[in-house]
Amino acid sequence: MTRLLLAITILAASAWAGPSAVHAQELRLDPDKVMGPTACGDCHEASIAAWRDTHHFSTFKDMPRTAEARDIADKLDIKRIKAEGECVSCHFTSKMEDGDVDTIGGITCESCHGAGKDWIEIHSDFGGKDATAENESEAHRTQRWAKSEAAGMIRPGDLYKLAENCYQCHTVPKENLVNTGGHPAGSNFELVAWSQGEVRHNVWYNDGAGNAEASQNRKRVMFLVGQALDLEYALRGVAKATQKAQYAVQMAKRAKRSALRIKAISDAGVSIPEVGELLKIAGSAKVSLNNEAALTAAADKVAVQAKAIASNYDGSELAALDGLLPSADAYKGTVYAP
Repeated sequence: MTRLLLAITILAASAWAGPSAVHAQELRLDPDKVMGPTACGDCHEASIAAWRDTHHFSTFKDMPRTAEARDIADKLDIKRIKAEGECVSCHFTSKMEDGDVDTIGGITCESCHGAGKDWIEIHSDFGGKDATAENESEAHRTQRWAKSEAAGMIRPGDLYKLAENCYQCHTVPKENLVNTGGHPAGSNFELVAWSQGEVRHNVWYNDGAGNAEASQNRKRVMFLVGQALDLEYALRGVAKATQKAQYAVQMAKRAKRSALRIKAISDAGVSIPEVGELLKIAGSAKVSLNNEAALTAAADKVAVQAKAIASNYDGSELAALDGLLPSADAYKGTVYAP
């Protein structure tokens, strides 16, 4: 858990059997490996306090009660919003409890950082019985982080994978949910603005004494990786579309907007080779129905460039982006103040 975002949903695979009210095939975290936010809160009290002030927390109680949610559910023949159908994977967290898969919360720690069963003990071991976070050796910390990541933890250092969770849900990549259910076809999600607002929880390294904004260098990298992910998931959305209807139209428009923003980044003077490659990919992709293989291949190429940006740059090379970064008054929601 950690410093930067509590952001929004989940990576992992698909089907887990078990007697449950939750439709297992809809889940994107293995419920048998979910520990729940209480397990994180034993150490990360300040992060949990920040989370409780977010829509990620309150959606568990509030979203199913809204008229909009009920209308969408009715159109999709969903009786229990928290337990079945298209809603579960992005709006909720599910955990195996006494042989049943139960919905235990909204968007939680593990929605962003990965189901914790395989890594939480590694992550919490600072080097022995008397070791603490304060006296842990640098060598052990480096080893602990590497082992945690190998066991499935998504740390802030893996910016692409962490941010991918956000785009996997905020682009609403489900055609039936949009065309039949009437769900909006994606939000106006932008990584810097949405991560530096209410979901910001940069409270670990100061023991909850503050909640600092990400550094300028970090925001530059976040912005660029986010723009690449927006293009990637717009292309993936069009690739999966089967009908010329609202979903396909809106995903195609998103892809066009994303391509224009990549061009604006280039025009602003960001001259790293990855941006040039993104421009080539966006310019050559035929954004249309019945073009799944080509669009998926294009999206995969975008992902390669996004990962390279996240891995190879610390932001000091990207000062030309500063005029494009959102200002603090554009951040989404009220920042948690310890």
